[in-house]
Amino acid sequence: MPDKYGVGEDAYCYPGSTVLRNKLNIRDEPTLGEAEQQLSAIAASNVEFTPPPYSLAYLQNIHRALFADLFEWAGQLRTVGMAKQDTRFCQPEYMEKEADKIFARMAAANWFEGMGRAELIVAVADAYSDINAIHPFREGNGRAQRILFEHLIMNAGFEISWWGIEKDEWISANIAAYNCVLEPMETVFKKCIGQPIQSRP
Repeated sequence: MPDKYGVGEDAYCYPGSTVLRNKLNIRDEPTLGEAEQQLSAIAASNVEFTPPPYSLAYLQNIHRALFADLFEWAGQLRTVGMAKQDTRFCQPEYMEKEADKIFARMAAANWFEGMGRAELIVAVADAYSDINAIHPFREGNGRAQRILFEHLIMNAGFEISWWGIEKDEWISANIAAYNCVLEPMETVFKKCIGQPIQSRP
């Protein structure tokens, strides 16, 4: 039975179901989704900012912190191929190599430090889109990636808030970026990235 990611039957789900195996043994998707939101929101408040360098391992640690109470595989790279509608994410065997390239580019850009807001928006939109195309986890990619990029943006000296971004706008921006159209993602980050932190009174 294919799930929303089109992976079909796999070891992550209960047999004959699209519900991910979980530590609470929840067997229906709406209830599991609610538990995911609540538990990850609580856990997110305990993820402390750390300055760079950042890496795939750093993103894995964030994911583990968010979902360790719910999934045995929290923080582990997925082992199945995944697709969402016409979007096919990076195959598992290539994820680490491709992620390393993205983090190396960010390191070469000095983690975006010293950039003005306009330049930062473009750089962040591009990097976020590249990491999203890898989609390293079976579930919870967006939440883990947003915390990573909060850290990146704060380290670059700017405020960041996701409030005001509608779910449909977020999804559309990710689909467009997958198809190499970055303007919608730049628009999202234009709304999210605020003023320089040091300029607050």
